[in-house]
Amino acid sequence: MPTTTLRIPTADGHADAFAAFPGHGERHPGVLMYPDGFGIRPVLREMARELAGHGYYVLVPNFLHRHGPAPVVDLPGHIGEEARPALMARLMPLIEAYTADHARRDADAWLTFLTTRPEVAAGPVAVTGYCIGGLLAVRTAAAHPGQVAAVAAFHAPVGADGPDALTRISAQVHFGHAESDLTSEDLDRLNRDLDAAGVTYTSEIYPGTVHGFTMADTDAFDPDGLRHHWDRLLPLLDRALRPGR
Repeated sequence: MPTTTLRIPTADGHADAFAAFPGHGERHPGVLMYPDGFGIRPVLREMARELAGHGYYVLVPNFLHRHGPAPVVDLPGHIGEEARPALMARLMPLIEAYTADHARRDADAWLTFLTTRPEVAAGPVAVTGYCIGGLLAVRTAAAHPGQVAAVAAFHAPVGADGPDALTRISAQVHFGHAESDLTSEDLDRLNRDLDAAGVTYTSEIYPGTVHGFTMADTDAFDPDGLRHHWDRLLPLLDRALRPGR
């Protein structure tokens, strides 16, 4: 599985990124994968390789590039609960400083780069993300409805921008929520907003999961939750990016 590290030009300097893609010199649909707040690290590279193995060019950008290359803070090999508070105390000010305008400018740069790669097929792309990266995926889909055909977000604050933001999404959507992140009433409210926005979607709580359940290098990891994530993500991408198959 070919992989590469990249430097992507943005409006605020170059950003580092990781890409994984099938070999054989063919062109494949593009997927923009936003990491969680801990950023690009071995577990995200492995997830990108897993997705690329299903026939996609997967680009994982460092959205905190204004603070240096990923990871922007030193991370242990396993992010346990004992380490998490100190790490989040360092990361949250950086995440909170990442404004909607920063996200918009960066999304323009990520999509321009992704869609002009020689390994990426012409046509729409998909966007997926985890935790804060899921919110960035939703924002990207809302800002680029003509380019983004599918958006998926996992254990993410997808409703943070309010119901009006959902009306700008034309992509097919899947939201996979951690059981610890929202109640059934919260889910019903979000799904009513999606219905009102006319979005084609699935949105569900993954049973028994806590925030961060897809990340194998954290105490939150849930193997069944990760498998459920792939069982939802892969068919969504096939429907949106390979409709003739």
